[in-house]
Amino acid sequence: MSETLFAVILAVVSGISMAVQGSLNSVLGKYVGEIEATLFVHVIGSVAIGAVLLLGFGKGNLGNFVNAPWYSFLGGIISVLIIYGVIASIPKVGVALATTAIIIGQVSTALLIDHFGLFGLEKIPFTWLKLVGLILLAAGARLMLG
Repeated sequence: MSETLFAVILAVVSGISMAVQGSLNSVLGKYVGEIEATLFVHVIGSVAIGAVLLLGFGKGNLGNFVNAPWYSFLGGIISVLIIYGVIASIPKVGVALATTAIIIGQVSTALLIDHFGLFGLEKIPFTWLKLVGLILLAAGARLMLG
């Protein structure tokens, strides 16, 4: 299997997981509260990834964190916003519409990050074809609104 195909399959699995995760997190939020569910999700996730590292599956170097740029640590804070946003939105608009809105936000932001090569990533130019794709994505989202 090519590296590109594996990466695409992994991305699809991640998308599927996000829809399921959002649903499960929203259920938990109904029982314990939205902010409280956000805490539970992060604690459980931290314990799970800690176990993975303790079992020796990590291939990186945790001590190298001191060399990472300061902004690379904002992902943890952004993760709290993401989890809370999903927990709060799914019960009000449903999994499909919330996920569609998430995807539009992701793709729009990803296009900007790619085009400008933000955060030290490789620049990938914005094209008219990508604009058409974004417009079609937004049109599909509008159709989801009913």
